[in-house]
Parts: sequence; structure tokens; C-alpha cells
Amino acid sequence: MIQTPREALLTIRQELAPAESENRLVPRIDQGLVPVSLIAELAAQEYRIIRSDRRSLLVLAARCADTPAGAYFATLAAGEAQALAELPPLAAACGLDEPQLADREPLAGCQAYPAQLAWLALNGEPVATVLALTANFDAWGRYCAITAAALRRHYGFSDQACAFFDFFASPAPELEEEAIAVVAAGGLDAGKLAEGRRYGRLLQSYELLFWNTLASLSPTAEPTVDSGLGLA
Repeated sequence: MIQTPREALLTIRQELAPAESENRLVPRIDQGLVPVSLIAELAAQEYRIIRSDRRSLLVLAARCADTPAGAYFATLAAGEAQALAELPPLAAACGLDEPQLADREPLAGCQAYPAQLAWLALNGEPVATVLALTANFDAWGRYCAITAAALRRHYGFSDQACAFFDFFASPAPELEEEAIAVVAAGGLDAGKLAEGRRYGRLLQSYELLFWNTLASLSPTAEPTVDSGLGLA
């Protein structure tokens, strides 16, 4: 039996939710066990990811122009633009200016997610893509919330420096409702639901690969408590 759009989103989110143990970096950030240099690398990789994701979402918006999906993807693209504007303060708190952000070499494991989104921009079925993205937002938002809190607690980062993570961690119930409306308007059948699971499984895997690639760059360190490093 085909589920309602709301039920489908909830089901896919529950099925694809990663276990806490699968992310090797966020628990270490939560305990203050990573150096500021690794947060700098995270910011540099996100600089490439956000710029790529924004363009991919605009391509999806153009593919779905004059439909609810087109407006939804355009809204997501606008959000990426806002997030990009919040990255320089985070980078500055880690000792990087914007040219240094752009000069950092891309890491394959970190850039797999935007590569998959670029593929979806050209090839993805729109309803299935919305299902997959919405499922991934839950995990990404949770990681960002933990990271923002840890950067304040352990590293003394200011609100301005944490604004990038705060942006993605903030609940967006109106965006959830818009996604449900897009799925309803586009029609939900067994094929689209299966494709949404397939897309979502890849996105969640690449999400974890991003964090775990960064985790592999640094050995476990002693807690960094109220160090004052990286104040913006």
C-alpha cells in the first residue's frame, strides 16, 4: 500500500537514520577532542560543498520550473547562499581568510556528497530527490546542532562564528510542510518511493563519509576546554 507523502518522509527518515556510532567525528567534537585546525578543514571543505550544492539546486529548480518542486528547490538554493555568507566568520575563528578557504585542496571523501547531488540535479526524479534530501536534512541538522554547541562550550567560539552550524541546526517546519506538498503534487507511487530510498541511502552514506574522512585526518587529542582558541 502506498503511503501518504507525510508517512513516506517519516518512513524514509527512520529507515536511513545513521547510528550514533557511524559518525566518528561529531562525538569527538562534542567532547572537545579535535584541534581547531580540523574545524578549519571542515570549513574549507564546506566552502566547496555549499557553492556546488547551490548550483545543483538551481539546476533542479530550472528542471522543475513552474511546479511546486521548482519553487522548493529554489528555496533550498537560497538557503545555501545564506549559509555561504556565514562561512567566513567560522573560517576566521579557525585562522583562515576567504582566499585561504578557496585555496584548500578538495578531499575526495568530503566532496562525494556534492558530486551525488550534482548527479541528482541532472538525472534525479524530482519527487524521489525531495524524499532523499529531506531524509538527509535530519541527520545533517543534528550534527550541526551538536557541533555548534561544542564549539561554544569547548573552544570559546562566538555566536557569529557558530552561525553557519546554527543555520542548519535550526528547525524548519515550514520547509518540511513544503516538501510534503511537493511530493503530494508530484504524485507518489511505489517506483518513486523506491528511488527516493535509493537516492537517500547514497546521500546518507556520503554524509557519513564527509565526517569520517575528516576524522581520519587527526588522532584523538585531549579535551580542549574553554581554550579561547579561534575567537571571532
